[in-house]
Amino acid sequence: MPATLKEFETVFPKLVEDLKEHCEQYKLPQQALKWFENSLNHNTVGGKCNRGLSVIDTAQTILGRKLTDDEFFRTASLGWFIELLQAFFLVSDDIMDSSKTRRGSPCWYLMPNVGMIAINDAFMLESSIYVLLKKYFRQEKYYIDIVELFHEVSFQTELGQTCDLLTAPEDHVDLDNFSLEKYTFIVIYKTAYYSFYLPVVLALYFTGHATPKNLKAAEDILIPMGEYFQVQDDYLDNFADPSVLGKIGTDIQDNKCSWLVNQALKICTPEQRKVLETNYGRKDKACEAKVKTLFDELNLKEKYEQYEEARVTEIKQKIAELDESEGLKKEVFEEFLRKIYKRSK
Repeated sequence: MPATLKEFETVFPKLVEDLKEHCEQYKLPQQALKWFENSLNHNTVGGKCNRGLSVIDTAQTILGRKLTDDEFFRTASLGWFIELLQAFFLVSDDIMDSSKTRRGSPCWYLMPNVGMIAINDAFMLESSIYVLLKKYFRQEKYYIDIVELFHEVSFQTELGQTCDLLTAPEDHVDLDNFSLEKYTFIVIYKTAYYSFYLPVVLALYFTGHATPKNLKAAEDILIPMGEYFQVQDDYLDNFADPSVLGKIGTDIQDNKCSWLVNQALKICTPEQRKVLETNYGRKDKACEAKVKTLFDELNLKEKYEQYEEARVTEIKQKIAELDESEGLKKEVFEEFLRKIYKRSK
């Protein structure tokens, strides 16, 4: 049985207490301690927690049995470390993008009295990972491997973000800057590694199956899957019904280097390119509508459907060829693919 969000959420308060205890040994003043606790709860809890839950589910699948209470707590803790990493990225990202809301409430930096203190709060969310890793995993032979894994994946995500910010600054539209090569780099490093690869690899270390062969196989399957997931996200941003998606897509107005605009640039006529240059990345509903009409004229919906079928066939082929002799199971990847194939939100 897959872990539920409710079960997963029971573990977080214990981790918050651990962090508070750690701060108390430095005699951190009460006001700052309370602030840190609020930041932890506001920024880490409240999402879908798919990444965190995947650690528990993957470990359970690899072991082929229900986890003991201790195993559940430890895999859930590893899952929460990914959620802390995500929180660190999102708090920073929202400031960089001047975003207004996150998970239905104001972004942390827009909360009363927070402002740019949020930058330091983001650093603290990241540092919390290493405080907790040391507390619960220092005795494990794979301890340094997962410390290095978190550092490496953080750096990869930051490289993806760098490329994204330089390629598509919100206040300067330059379509010559866009390319599918840059797009691919951004999505692999900004999304695929920490959302798909990281949860599975943590479960492999936890269960004792992180062999070089298994790590390579996980990367070969999960990176293309993460790329497909992001292309799908870009597609849904424009074509999904906002009431189903749960939000109104903003990629066109935000000048995003998305899969759709890159496809459009590849096939449009000089006249159509002019439409894009005049209207893409403008904070204007009428401009956005013109771009959407152009996307329809260029049959990008059909293009996406062809891409989806080709990519999913390729991923299924890789899963079918997976060598399970070192304990990694096809079921891990089949489950990931099942969750995202043909999703509508």
